Amino acid sequence: MILDKEQLRANLDEVIWNIEEARITVSEHHIVKLVTVAKYTELENIRTLYELGQRAFGENQVQQLKERMAALEELPLEWHMIGTLQKNKINNLIDLRPALMQSLDSIELAQELNKKLEAKNSKMHCLLQMNTANEKTKSGVSAEQAVDIYQEIKENYPNIILKGVMTIGAHTEDTKLIQQSFETTHSIYEKLEKDGATICSMGMSGDYQLAIKCGSNLVRVGSALFKQK
Repeated sequence: MILDKEQLRANLDEVIWNIEEARITVSEHHIVKLVTVAKYTELENIRTLYELGQRAFGENQVQQLKERMAALEELPLEWHMIGTLQKNKINNLIDLRPALMQSLDSIELAQELNKKLEAKNSKMHCLLQMNTANEKTKSGVSAEQAVDIYQEIKENYPNIILKGVMTIGAHTEDTKLIQQSFETTHSIYEKLEKDGATICSMGMSGDYQLAIKCGSNLVRVGSALFKQK
């Protein structure tokens, strides 16, 4: 569905206002980056958001990312890979050179990714995906193993440049549980700052304000930007 510019402007203003309100509760110096999850929307809406000042966009699938980057190559957009990466799609993703790959969810994937990056004489900025909600349906490393795995990737896989962590909040109506998964992630992020972590990516359309209050400095918002009034 193509939304008119005023509707998109209103949605973007509302999201930015909510981000501002939440970040001020942390600190006036707390900066939060907004990445638009573009998977459900038309190219026209991405173009309009660009005109309104939004620059960072994320896709869940490599194929979709490839198509969108090609269709919008005239715009200086910052593209993020935010969905599960299948091993047979690694080479394709490397060729696209995303600004950030947010879903590095296992040591096996790191091994495979590093091998292929090496072969292509390339490097990639990544976030370690954590499953701090302990949900079987979610991929990611456990909270208990996260620090060790992060350090292992840093030491052994030099073509992967780790920039921090990512999580998806607990899939529940219970705000306390969602908050818990965010607080766990943020405390691990703080431990990893000495290892160079600068990004704590957590929060989506339904819970990004809560995520920011728990310390997130990057949110991934889709439906809240593309709703119709």
